[in-house]
Amino acid sequence: MTDKTSAPGPLGLIAGNGRFPFLVAQAAKRQGRRVVLIRLKEETDEGLEDLVDETHEVSLGQLGTCISALQKAGAREAIMAGQVRHLQIFSGIVPDLTLMGVLARLAFKNTDSLIGGVADALERGGIRLISSVTLLADQLADEGTMAGKKPSSDEQKAIEYGVRIASELGRLDLGQTVAVKDRAVVALEAMEGTDEVIARAGRIAGPGIVVVKMAKPRQDMRFDVPVVGVKTLEALLAARATVLAVEANKTLLLDKPAFLARAAELGIAVVGVRRKSAEV
Repeated sequence: MTDKTSAPGPLGLIAGNGRFPFLVAQAAKRQGRRVVLIRLKEETDEGLEDLVDETHEVSLGQLGTCISALQKAGAREAIMAGQVRHLQIFSGIVPDLTLMGVLARLAFKNTDSLIGGVADALERGGIRLISSVTLLADQLADEGTMAGKKPSSDEQKAIEYGVRIASELGRLDLGQTVAVKDRAVVALEAMEGTDEVIARAGRIAGPGIVVVKMAKPRQDMRFDVPVVGVKTLEALLAARATVLAVEANKTLLLDKPAFLARAAELGIAVVGVRRKSAEV
């Protein structure tokens, strides 16, 4: 009699907007997993339901409904993927009793605290939130120049400076992205998102900015993982930026081969960097 390894159970997919949740759904299906989609009414893009086995639509704030749906579907693991606009999180939701309980326990009203509280609530409901990139390791940034020409000496100095500033910004849980020109900070990210930071930097400093995007020094890979995609490249092109530096092994490059090919076409250098231990 042969031993049979039991198939993995259903995977919950709590989806924001953008391409990220589509890639997770496709990767899970390739592994033979049943995917239970929690579709956020205000955020999830159309069409994702076609890639999954079961869909439940909830509004932001309906945490209890989300947990119940995953429990009934038999999902004991879940992944959060996709963007939920920060302003939407903090001003656009009507919390149910479960989320009100999470909010009441928060010491600080920031993204890490809130989503960490949601993860704890899921855990109490018997659902473990796993790393957003568990199924997408092949889409993470490599170290070194991945597309375009190797940065010049001045651009390299701007990257190094940007890494230090972005690491400190992440430590304070304020954002992940910094724009630098001539070794001066042009723009910092808060709640507006990467593309808006890039656009603002282009308006302020003109051509030649270097954009650095880093994970938080103690990044919880279950949520808010740094992500860049074709929309990021479009923003860089519009701002006439020359370099995008991202943290190696921590930043997700959406549709990585196509992303890097497009960056090369546009003449934008994409570089994977590691932070120095002193900056952690």
